Amino acid sequence: MNTMVLAIPFGIAIGLVVGAIGGGGAILALPLLVYVLGEEVGPASTGSLVVVAIAAGVGAGALALRGHVCWHVALTFTAPAAAGALLGTLASTTVSGEALILAFVPVMLVASAATWQRAAHDHSDDAGRCPDLRAGRVIVAGVGVGVLTGFFGVGGGFLIVPVLTLWLGFSFRRAVATSLVIITLTGCAALVSHLAIGASIDIGVTIALALSTAVGALAGSVYAQRVPQAMLGRAFAVVVALLALFLLVDTLALGGPPGG
Repeated sequence: MNTMVLAIPFGIAIGLVVGAIGGGGAILALPLLVYVLGEEVGPASTGSLVVVAIAAGVGAGALALRGHVCWHVALTFTAPAAAGALLGTLASTTVSGEALILAFVPVMLVASAATWQRAAHDHSDDAGRCPDLRAGRVIVAGVGVGVLTGFFGVGGGFLIVPVLTLWLGFSFRRAVATSLVIITLTGCAALVSHLAIGASIDIGVTIALALSTAVGALAGSVYAQRVPQAMLGRAFAVVVALLALFLLVDTLALGGPPGG
């Protein structure tokens, strides 16, 4: 019960990030479940998918009502991402928890750099129009993000938003909204894959964290409309980089995650 109560404020904080930035929830949820709430890496990676899928769905609904979602890109992206998620999930069964964390660190650092770069070049708060669909690029990006989603047990938003803005030409606001739809769908697909291969999950802690994250995501999607997006993006990039460095030092010098 104490662990469930502890999960609530952290869940709200994660939700604020998901709703405002359009991703990053699992980057925070996975270490939280392992280091703060005491879960092993395997169940934590599965639980993080539940948390992020619910939070992203809530945030996506709020932004869809404002007309910011590019549905044709989101749906085209999702199918190859789901296939990639299955491949990534199967690959994740062949490595240890420590190796999983070490492989996660450079991905986080790349995501941090891409997020900072995106924020530095996005000075407009207008949503703009949906860019023309470039199916080849969308499919390649979908497969790549899906593999990482399944392998690491993350929602993928910390990669999807930079991909949408830097490679597919989205405005920041449309990238955030469209990313949340993609995260919801690919996160659900990755979760099914995890459960299909027998992954376990702490139901009580996961529900407490997921519901509180959903509340935070709704608040974050509203708050983000009032704050310069460049400021939010840069702040998030710094948080991700610091967290990556912590995971690296902990794994190499402090014994690694519990159950790793």
